Amino acid sequence: MSKLLEARHLNVNFDTLLGTKQVLKDINIGMAYNEILAIVGESGSGKSVFSKSIMGLLGERADVHGSIWLHKGTADDTAIENNGLDLVSLKQAELEEIRGDQISMIFQDPMTSLNPVMTVGKQIAEAICIHQNKTMKDSLEEAGRLLDLVRVPSGRKILSVYPHQLSGGMRQRVMIAMALACKPKLLIADEPTTALDVTIQAQILGLIKELQKELNMAVIFITHDMGVVYEIADRVAVMYKGELVETGTLEQIFTSPQHAYTRALLAAAPKLGEMSGTDLPRSFPVLTMEEELAGKGGNVAQIDGHQVDYSQKPILTASNLQVIFPRRHNFFGQVTHQIHAVANVSFDLYHGETLGIVGESGSGKSTIGNAILGLLPEATGDVHYGGINLLEPTPEQRELIRKDISFIFQDPLASLNPRMTIGAAVEEPLIIHCPEMTSAEREIRAKELLQQVGIAPELYRHYPHEFSGGMLQRVNIARALTTNPKIIVADESVSALDVSVQATVLNLMMELQRDLGVSFIFISHDMAVIERVCHRVLVMTKGQLVEVGHRRAIFENTQHSYTRKLLAAIPQIDFSTRRQKTFELITDEVPDPVFPVGDSPAPKEMIDVSPGHKVAMERYTRDVINVSSQSMREAV
Repeated sequence: MSKLLEARHLNVNFDTLLGTKQVLKDINIGMAYNEILAIVGESGSGKSVFSKSIMGLLGERADVHGSIWLHKGTADDTAIENNGLDLVSLKQAELEEIRGDQISMIFQDPMTSLNPVMTVGKQIAEAICIHQNKTMKDSLEEAGRLLDLVRVPSGRKILSVYPHQLSGGMRQRVMIAMALACKPKLLIADEPTTALDVTIQAQILGLIKELQKELNMAVIFITHDMGVVYEIADRVAVMYKGELVETGTLEQIFTSPQHAYTRALLAAAPKLGEMSGTDLPRSFPVLTMEEELAGKGGNVAQIDGHQVDYSQKPILTASNLQVIFPRRHNFFGQVTHQIHAVANVSFDLYHGETLGIVGESGSGKSTIGNAILGLLPEATGDVHYGGINLLEPTPEQRELIRKDISFIFQDPLASLNPRMTIGAAVEEPLIIHCPEMTSAEREIRAKELLQQVGIAPELYRHYPHEFSGGMLQRVNIARALTTNPKIIVADESVSALDVSVQATVLNLMMELQRDLGVSFIFISHDMAVIERVCHRVLVMTKGQLVEVGHRRAIFENTQHSYTRKLLAAIPQIDFSTRRQKTFELITDEVPDPVFPVGDSPAPKEMIDVSPGHKVAMERYTRDVINVSSQSMREAV
């Protein structure tokens, strides 16, 4: 099979204040027409730098040596050097003709990649106008067809909306439509599903696979999620510290990995079902990646989560929590419709417990976390911590709350001050809550915390823009730990981390829970992580609870259809069955819970399935109810 793209002896250096840094080291790799090549590795391994080398987006500070050949033939031609272009040697004007036309790219964060002041239609049409010399009218017509192609519901109606009016999943589909505008030979997808819910992720993966077949297109898929690699790739390339350490077919990499780094990546990935038959959370059997590669990870003692005493008084109690936002207004500015982001949700959090909250975008997970911190004046109901109503605290109580309850935000870059070094960001809570500490003591404490989450002390005086998304999230986790809080609300806190770093950070959280008794509210869309680290789980959709129970009950005795849907969407590595699952592409999204003023969603009736396990009534058959009742009687 002939090659579409070939990198030969590719080396990339960057000039920094600390000298020249080599980030790609003698990369030699090729890919065929109509092939999906997955490139995996941790933050800093060179994955994104390699993709930007292909696109010519590294900037003037990059020193690139070697060649990247893009061949002009077809899948049936024999690729030869005089039948292609060396992308490294091209000028920017020549690269601009190729970008978006022959090679397109889907970036990790669709919101920062889309122009907020241009409609979706114009942004897609722009590439068509430039590369195909069509009129704007014809380009918009083609843009509507592309939105239909990527299964955006009522695609042509979306042409006139702005990016902020779409959900994350829909914005990512718009990015895919833009990338496909000129029918490229090669599509580069750089972590396109990292921040998406598992159900939307499954749809995006299925969509890319289907479009690849329809358009005879090659795909380079960059990710750190080994489950995603298993679902989508034909061939896999593994990168570590700028080097290509292993390549092979999907089955070769997953069933007989040769390099220690590949084996360590697979060992660190959480797998759904690993916790079957166990009641308590358990740490991951991994150390840092360097220790893993040194062969020290085989006999790591795993930490079992401690038994929570549910007879004690809860540390935090939420009763009938509601969060209602205005959604539509009439001509006179009066609110006519409201979105019930959280509707009558009640739960308890116990000392030393990890409570998981799962659900798709728009289900109300993050809204609950923000309400607990008192960040939403729209929140009503009762949320009590130590005799304090978190929704209406006094100024003195608010200071105590900020010391005792920490938050790890979902977007690491947006939650850090770009003008503060990461060291100063970690020290800031200590300045506020521990004024007795000297500057030297604060610096020692901050460096210890950074080192605990995998940030080298020498990076202490660097700024946020100098770090990858995964490293920034580690900084946020270190900052949340500064005041030894009683409760930590972690909102998608490990979704952007590499699998080994994710495992290390989760192990660190379990150690803190064991040593300090800290309680976690763990908000995530990664069901495999939830299964691993949580004592109890709340499942939410459209602002309402549909299932709640101990972790083992939720995962091994799943009752609600929505919970089953979440579990079915998780990528699972299993070569004993069909190699890859077939996704049923859907175009509709979870509808927003929007109601006219004065109306509200009907409360869900919860029934007891077993002690501590409740599920919202849906279209249960009498047999299911009878079985549930029998199970409960047997448990009692």
